[in-house]
Amino acid sequence: MPRAQIKDEKTYQALRREGASKEKAARIANDAARTSRSATGRKGGKAGAYEDRTKEDLYREAKKIGIEGRSQMTKGELIKALRDH
Repeated sequence: MPRAQIKDEKTYQALRREGASKEKAARIANDAARTSRSATGRKGGKAGAYEDRTKEDLYREAKKIGIEGRSQMTKGELIKALRDH
């Protein structure tokens, strides 16, 4: 069922099947509708690797985007939660 806020429904559904969150799939699908999926993929990669950041940095990032249960997470769990968001 097409949704007005999703600009490229086919890409959105493919990303959801691959396991992307609703928010992440919508972000990528809408950006891909403006340019192309390959151009969207090239835009990333400006931030350093999560493994190079401190647990406190990861916690602040998780708090900023609203990840639940972050205070009880280990560094590895924070990294996984941020990647899956």
